[in-house]
Amino acid sequence: MRTVALVMVVAAAALSACGQPADKPAGETAAPAEKTPEQLKAMVATLPAPYNTGDVEHGKSVFGMCRSCHSIAKGGPNMTGPDNYAVVGRKAGTHEGYAYSEALKTSGIVWDAPTLDKWIENPRQLVPGTKMSFAGIKDPKDRADLIAFLRTQADS
Repeated sequence: MRTVALVMVVAAAALSACGQPADKPAGETAAPAEKTPEQLKAMVATLPAPYNTGDVEHGKSVFGMCRSCHSIAKGGPNMTGPDNYAVVGRKAGTHEGYAYSEALKTSGIVWDAPTLDKWIENPRQLVPGTKMSFAGIKDPKDRADLIAFLRTQADS
C-alpha cells in the first residue's frame, strides 16, 4: 500500500511540473516575456521622427541580415559582432566581452537613432578604422524599421 501511495505522490509531483520551465544551468538567463503590441508601440514612440513610426515586424526581418554576426537576446553571446540586445542608448565600444576596434572604442558615439542610422547605412564612413565589414543598408525605410525593432529589444 505504501508503494502505491509513493507512486501516486511522485506522479502528482511530475504532473504538476508539466509545462513549467526546467531549471536553467548556471549563467543562462530566462527568455524575456513577450511584449504586448502596446508595449512595443510605446517603446518605438520614444524614438525621434522618423524612427518613431518604424514597422517593428519589418525591422525584425531586416535584422535577418545582421543575424550572421550579431545575436539579439538578453545575455546573448557575442559573435563576430557584439550582442545587440539593448543597443539603443548604449555607448559604442562598451558591450562587455567583445573585442572592439580602437576606432570604435574611442569614437565617443552613443547609439541613438540618428547615429545608428548613419552606422547602418555605412559603418566605415561613420567610424573609419572600424573592423565591421558590413556594406550597409541603403534604403532609409529599412534602416528606420530596423532601428524601431532594435529599440524594442531591451527590457524597457
